[in-house]
Amino acid sequence: MAGRRHDPERRQRIIDAAIRVVGRSGIAGLTHRSVAQEADVPLGSTTYHFKTLDELMVAALRQANEGFAKVIASRGGLEDPRTDLAAELAALTGEWLGGERTGVELEYELYLAALRRPALRPVAAEWCEDVAAVLSRRTDPVTARALVALMDGICLQVLLTGAPYDEGYAREVLGRLLPGDGGPGTGARGVPGTGT
Repeated sequence: MAGRRHDPERRQRIIDAAIRVVGRSGIAGLTHRSVAQEADVPLGSTTYHFKTLDELMVAALRQANEGFAKVIASRGGLEDPRTDLAAELAALTGEWLGGERTGVELEYELYLAALRRPALRPVAAEWCEDVAAVLSRRTDPVTARALVALMDGICLQVLLTGAPYDEGYAREVLGRLLPGDGGPGTGARGVPGTGT
């Protein structure tokens, strides 16, 4: 028992447990009690570290957001100006969706919970802002935000329909947003048929 009193990892175990509970039972199944049971900690520990469920969901969403950031960092292609940006984004999206699907579904469940829980909105927006900031190094800020919105929409459609991710389709539509990389029939700057 003495070893459990000093438990510096307890907060992280509670967050991990919350993620598992949401992954298994959805947002509706998330309670301090269900998380305490999943984390094998006293109920008082969950309320000590997270006074409200919103605080716990903020921590869980922030951790879930880190998953896509890790995929971006591991590939490194967005930093190289010679990389075909549309192809790299399509591959990144495929890698993210091709991993642990439960984790992606969980992230979207938490992300969409922000519609009814204002405390989650700033954290939900962080994902979009962070990815757009990275993309703004390669394109203008408006295009960067449009690319994020399109990737977000493609991911949501894949998750909702259960259809397999089509990387070729994603590359084509992402390319249509990029000047000079506008896909079939566009010129060097993305103007149809001009080559300019």
